[in-house]
Amino acid sequence: MNFNRFFPITPVAIVFLGLYGCNSAPNATEAPAEARTLQQIDITGAATPYPAMERLAAAYKAQTQQTQVNFLPPNQSSGGILGVQEGMVDIGTVTRQPKPEENEPPLKYREIAKDALLVATHPSVEGVSDLTSEQLQAIYSGAATNWQEFGGPDAEIIVLDRAEDESAKRLLRQYYLGPELLSSPEAIVLRHEIDLVAAVQNTPYSIGAFSLAKAISEELPVNRLSLNGVEPTPENVRRGTYPMARTLGVVYAPNPSKPAQKFLQFSASQPASEVLLESGFVPSGGEYSSRR
Repeated sequence: MNFNRFFPITPVAIVFLGLYGCNSAPNATEAPAEARTLQQIDITGAATPYPAMERLAAAYKAQTQQTQVNFLPPNQSSGGILGVQEGMVDIGTVTRQPKPEENEPPLKYREIAKDALLVATHPSVEGVSDLTSEQLQAIYSGAATNWQEFGGPDAEIIVLDRAEDESAKRLLRQYYLGPELLSSPEAIVLRHEIDLVAAVQNTPYSIGAFSLAKAISEELPVNRLSLNGVEPTPENVRRGTYPMARTLGVVYAPNPSKPAQKFLQFSASQPASEVLLESGFVPSGGEYSSRR
């Protein structure tokens, strides 16, 4: 049994234990036990929405000290959906709506924000600030192997790629690479985005695609490339001129727990939108209602 879950070790609790050990009655002015209980919200699912949800959770915790938002190890959208359906978590993170065959019993879905997929290079790639679809295809297929072909330094292009089943690679194919383009056999395939981000920062002459919000919020020292003349910015995502963006959403039970319900209400508020904007996300807006 997790003792802390039922009796949180707080300064007040320590005093109470000391008094109890001396067979003394607790102080009559002590706060009720229920007021000291930490309310738990458990979240799991796709990893891509985690950064946005973590920022929302931090902002929510700052104004609601008695609520703890727990992020379980991420998996996939299907894991978030199943976790909520089986009552294992309160909120599931997803990058898509539940499919009809997996939405039984039915869950509520809401889009939280959009996060642009940024194509960036290591700072050593000087002189390259914009690539066309054709140039990007040449790079990712291995047809182009030297940055000098695009006005950059005389250096080999190091392609840092993602697996075909990852949302980043699917978006790259959807908007720029095309479904039939064969990936370069020399490309370095990285399973996790965090690994790709680190590799782009530490590998000279490399190129890769990852979260624009991460680049903005952490002020990453990389070259953000425009694509077909369009700069990757939250404003261009909102306008629809920069199309390569991932949808970040959540699923939850029709009648969520009280703590989860309050957190969902906050995540649809104007203060939450401001938190997301400051972090480089494009908030979706829309008020949450417990009657939805």
